[in-house]
Amino acid sequence: MNRKLRLSVPFFMLSAAISGFSQAPAAAPAKPDTPKVKAYVAEAHKIAGTEWAAAADYFCTPGREPNSPTAPEIQPTKVFDNLYLLGDQGTVIYALTTSEGIILIDSGYANKVETIVVPGMKKLGLDPAQVKYVLVGHAHGDHFGGSTYFQDRYGSKVALGAKDWDEIDKMPPPTQPNAAKPPKRDVVLTNGQVVRLGDVSVTIADIPGHTPGGIGFIFPVKDGNRTRMAAMNGGTILLLDNPRLAPATLQQYAQAVENFKEVTKRMKVEVEVQNHPLFDNTFEKAAKLATRKAGDPNPFVVGETGYQKFLNVMSECIKAHQARREN
Repeated sequence: MNRKLRLSVPFFMLSAAISGFSQAPAAAPAKPDTPKVKAYVAEAHKIAGTEWAAAADYFCTPGREPNSPTAPEIQPTKVFDNLYLLGDQGTVIYALTTSEGIILIDSGYANKVETIVVPGMKKLGLDPAQVKYVLVGHAHGDHFGGSTYFQDRYGSKVALGAKDWDEIDKMPPPTQPNAAKPPKRDVVLTNGQVVRLGDVSVTIADIPGHTPGGIGFIFPVKDGNRTRMAAMNGGTILLLDNPRLAPATLQQYAQAVENFKEVTKRMKVEVEVQNHPLFDNTFEKAAKLATRKAGDPNPFVVGETGYQKFLNVMSECIKAHQARREN
């Protein structure tokens, strides 16, 4: 496997104020799991099988490591005929090409846009000047950080949920040299909205919880002569055991995941992608693309049932963490 595609576990985290880092440290459970908690965890692993075992382990287990701002760069990769993967081992960006330009889904850290994102696009044969939209999953610096660069330099439209624009508006001016400069308020995304660029339409779904205006994206990808529906939860809560996560917020997120399940089922989603590739074998799948032969299945295609299993694993793990709070 290409060394750049290996997923390493980060050894430390930096302050969110300095790095734009989005996840807080987790606390170990104070008591052993109750039978109720164990039942939810067991159900998550049963649903997961081997395909989503990493997701069940990551989300159900307390004290897991989140993404790190110092994670190494990955090899830019063409995932589908119109979808490209770039970024680092903890936080990735997707470039979705259309007949009238490029849509970026997230933009990475501010201090990596000129060293990783733009060079990565050029390696893939993509022109950064053709970025017409930057769709941001949620209002943390590891996702919106690079958007200001595209907004200022190329006039790209930056889009977030209304409540996350409010969060950005409340942020103080950056004081650190590499801190994220918030983008100017631009496109406001709403639940059920469709963002169109050329021959591609991206459907928006609210996923509040990690931030008030977190967003999920559903969009078509081209796989040879087939078009498939892909989805990304842009507001994933990595640390479901975070003690600073209010019970009401965790419940809000649980309902948001249930809603996302309904939308993705209705839209026949069969491709799973994620902006934090820590639990879905993104890099193993990307490595398989390098040796994929004509006619071989794309490893990112998990099927409609497979995608619903992925979200069901997440749901059961949320229930497990809610039950731990009752303990």
